[in-house]
Amino acid sequence: MEKRTISFSPPDISELEIAEAIQTLRSGWITTGPRTKLLECRLASYMETGKTDIDCSTKEAKAQYGQRVVCLNSATAAEELNLRILGIGPGDEVIVPAYSYTASASAAIHCGATVKFLDIQKDGDPVTHMPEMDYEKLESAVTEKTKAIIAVDLGGIVCDYERIFKIAERQKRLFKPMASDGTPLSDLSSRIQHAMGRIAVAADCAHALGASRKYKGRKAYCGAMADFSSFSFHAVKNFTTAEGGASTWRPIDGIRDSEIYKMYQLLSLHGQTKDALAKTKDGAWEYDIAGPWYKCNMTDIMAAIGLRQLDRYEGLLNRRQDIVKKYDETCDALGIGHMIHHTDDMDSSNHLYPIRIPGITAEQRNEIIEHMAERGIATSVHYKPLPMMTAYKALGWDIKDFPNAYDYYHNLVTLPLHTRLSDEDTEYVCVNLKTVIQCILGR
Repeated sequence: MEKRTISFSPPDISELEIAEAIQTLRSGWITTGPRTKLLECRLASYMETGKTDIDCSTKEAKAQYGQRVVCLNSATAAEELNLRILGIGPGDEVIVPAYSYTASASAAIHCGATVKFLDIQKDGDPVTHMPEMDYEKLESAVTEKTKAIIAVDLGGIVCDYERIFKIAERQKRLFKPMASDGTPLSDLSSRIQHAMGRIAVAADCAHALGASRKYKGRKAYCGAMADFSSFSFHAVKNFTTAEGGASTWRPIDGIRDSEIYKMYQLLSLHGQTKDALAKTKDGAWEYDIAGPWYKCNMTDIMAAIGLRQLDRYEGLLNRRQDIVKKYDETCDALGIGHMIHHTDDMDSSNHLYPIRIPGITAEQRNEIIEHMAERGIATSVHYKPLPMMTAYKALGWDIKDFPNAYDYYHNLVTLPLHTRLSDEDTEYVCVNLKTVIQCILGR
């Protein structure tokens, strides 16, 4: 076959996104403003219904969805603010799977909490093969200091949230809600902890916008299952705003969504009680600083890209599924392990396509990656377990204590999966994967 150049995960930007961004630049309003608020409303409706075409300009839609999602400048900011709203800080423990990207853990460390890594199930979930945490070990990992469990929907495959919640409920006798120190943030966090009466379940949905799973007898979308969820809109994600992310939460008894939304606004804009849009109203210049907080708001330029991405998102997900089907056929024929993105009870967002090649060493894995690169095909590895990283080794973690995570990682290669792949590109990847495997392993 004639050599092609296959990028790993370029953004899919159409003329629609470009035109909306240009219109935003010409509007005179480029920071957080009307487009950001509209995107928040539309994302909230999508996470609840799975529909991307709900008209969020109506009073009814604004009332139902207008303060249920907060758009921010990254998923890491979303994860951290989720934990800060939950009142998690020094002296608290947060359980995180050892098999994830660093943001899943670093957000807890930013809050001053202690990360407690957990190994994954052997070879991942028995149905999907996603490197999901070991739920048997999760229950015994909970202590009186545990305040949150962070589940990771890796590759776009949804975790078993029903099982996680059952564990949190069974261990609620150990949970001690925080007392308020009298400040607005601490008061809200204390009321949230008392209302829940158990460990919080937080979802790292960075890969999973649009993914769904049967949950409590019905289909539910990411963002509607965990107590608090975070999303990434980075350039390599299915849905992008260049950089960016979002937080959302489930309704909490006795606490208004508007309270939670307002606190996110304060935390993400220096604690300022009015954003730039509110200050444009006649005579409304004056504001207060409620706390010395952070600067991580989304801009309307970013939101402009997201609005048009959301218009196209159903088609983008369908195209990814077509590519996954072709990869599945190739890997099954070669005897290569891969994640199962679609089952009777779950539909993935098809974000990543990691494969595991049986019987190879880490060195052979790296050789396969090099040979694919020589053929113009960019591949990667998702992920190197966090206890192998310098920062986490310095905190005392050792990969030897996470044998399942290392075993999953050492023979893994991630194939390119994105909507700019043509059918011919996909075939080129499949043919060359077969050639490289046969060349290196003699299969």
